Amino acid sequence: MSTTPSTASDAISLDALEERIRQTVELVARLRQEKQAALAERDAALREAAQQKQRADKLAEELEALREERRQVRARIEKLLGQIDALANG
Repeated sequence: MSTTPSTASDAISLDALEERIRQTVELVARLRQEKQAALAERDAALREAAQQKQRADKLAEELEALREERRQVRARIEKLLGQIDALANG
């Protein structure tokens, strides 16, 4: 009769172990899903960052082109003003 309580105790321990294993499997599955989601989010952020860098580079080029154009316009206006002054004084 001493085997009956031990068998019942073993069954309870086995049930508890089985439950812990099931919970662990569920946790591992959930963590894998979260990892995949985090990796996908990271990849999307990296793509967005690359696109924003390209956009920033393009805008920097456009800004430099506009600055050069402004320098050229300023030089032409100064030349025209110089010619107007020469006509007014001449």
